[in-house]
Amino acid sequence: MVSSVVIIAIVAMAFVPYNNQRNKPLKSNSALLTAQVPKIQVAILLDVSGSMDGLIAQAKAQIWNMVNVLGKATNNKQNPNIEIALYEYGRSTNNPKAGYVQQINSFISNLDSLSENLFSLTTNGGDEYCGEAIYQAIDQLKWDQQANNYKVIFIAGNEDFLQGRLQYTQACASAKLKGVIVNTIYCGDKQQGIREHWNLGGECNNGSFTNINTNATIDDIPTPYDSIIYAYNTKLNGTYLNYGIAGASSAIKQSKMDAMNYDMSKAAGVKRIVAKGNKNVYNNTAWDLVDALEKDDEILDKIDINTLADSLKTKSKVAIKAIIVAQTNSRSIAQKEIGALNIKREAFLAAARKNNIKNGEKNLESEMERIIKMQAKLFNYVFE
Repeated sequence: MVSSVVIIAIVAMAFVPYNNQRNKPLKSNSALLTAQVPKIQVAILLDVSGSMDGLIAQAKAQIWNMVNVLGKATNNKQNPNIEIALYEYGRSTNNPKAGYVQQINSFISNLDSLSENLFSLTTNGGDEYCGEAIYQAIDQLKWDQQANNYKVIFIAGNEDFLQGRLQYTQACASAKLKGVIVNTIYCGDKQQGIREHWNLGGECNNGSFTNINTNATIDDIPTPYDSIIYAYNTKLNGTYLNYGIAGASSAIKQSKMDAMNYDMSKAAGVKRIVAKGNKNVYNNTAWDLVDALEKDDEILDKIDINTLADSLKTKSKVAIKAIIVAQTNSRSIAQKEIGALNIKREAFLAAARKNNIKNGEKNLESEMERIIKMQAKLFNYVFE
């Protein structure tokens, strides 16, 4: 007869999780959660009806400020993974059965693609169904399941917030279930926004309601550091070594978005460069060997060498890796210089704007930055 002690021991062992490869007990769930990299997910929902040209222009130019703010956030001294989704609503040519709402991109970390998508937006008159837009973003996107991650929607537009068959209360109920905060931004006078019920959406899962002037512009003040930052951007771009089927086109997109942001305003161009100088937010492992090698030491054994530039195809893997290491060092120097120069640039701009009457004028950039900093602190985020 087997003793009761032995039986108890066998049963207890059956409930101990093991690692199949090393036959060792796995970490506890709490330890795994502690080791997880924090995440920030942002969904931006933009009204693209005929009166929203100013909003779209602000979104194109000012997205980099949001990215740079998020790039300064840490949670338990860890930099978060940042994912951004983009929706448009209010376009008459979009599917009426979907409430004229269209997903432009799901959660992505590729900032070049995000910027390209923003520049593709145009306005066209239509019905603005805010409840439908919020609900679709909640329902369609892959929101992280961890309750301690900052998950947020910003919906911006005008006209009555209660339009459409799907009520905002239904969308808010779904948002609450997934732990997503919904912030509403009315494009126009604050009291008019209240009359058009935008403050109701701001109550969605402890979200915030605010208003902006869609015609507001940020002074494109030149600084002594702009040209130097642009020079370092050229050096930075020179460190990218594209690979894969989409590598060459991705490198072209990078340069294209540099030019389009610069053409919109020098300030937008510089802020994009500052974002590129922060590897925590601007990372291109999918097409750049420098970023890819930092993530995976064996990347050269996994890619098709024939997709590399002609100057690399004929070299040995040892030689290619040496080139990657050299470019990594060059990139690190350029990124550090861009960061240091931007600190001086921001100080210069702060002094120049000190007595500017436009300082109190709210725009998409200022309000998103204010709300993000306020809300993310509730999730243990600290900003430099």
